[in-house]
Amino acid sequence: MTEAERVRVDRWLWSVRVYKTRTDATAACTAGHVRVGGNVVKPAQKVGVGDQVEARRGDRTFRYEVVRPLEKRVGPPVAVTCFVDHSPPPPPRDDVLAAAAPVVVAGGRPTKRDRRRLDDLRGGRD
Repeated sequence: MTEAERVRVDRWLWSVRVYKTRTDATAACTAGHVRVGGNVVKPAQKVGVGDQVEARRGDRTFRYEVVRPLEKRVGPPVAVTCFVDHSPPPPPRDDVLAAAAPVVVAGGRPTKRDRRRLDDLRGGRD
């Protein structure tokens, strides 16, 4: 494979829309969240056709196989043709929503009567 067929891993991750910005892709590489062939890589590491790229975003790990190296960002329909996704399926949607849902106290703000009862329980009201 010639050098012309290889691109920087941070640039490729940004081009195929794994990360929103190139700065995010570079930061992920620097932080050790990106692996190529099982090895942690720096942003300037070159990738080519057939390379296995593993990128961690949040609490999920994505695994891609490079099909076409890209230098410039492309639209989503073109981007999905440039890699093969080997990522595990996302967790069930219900579990994600239940874990992220804030705990809501029934009744909302305490009324004057509720505050007085709380004060009595705390021993603050004579």
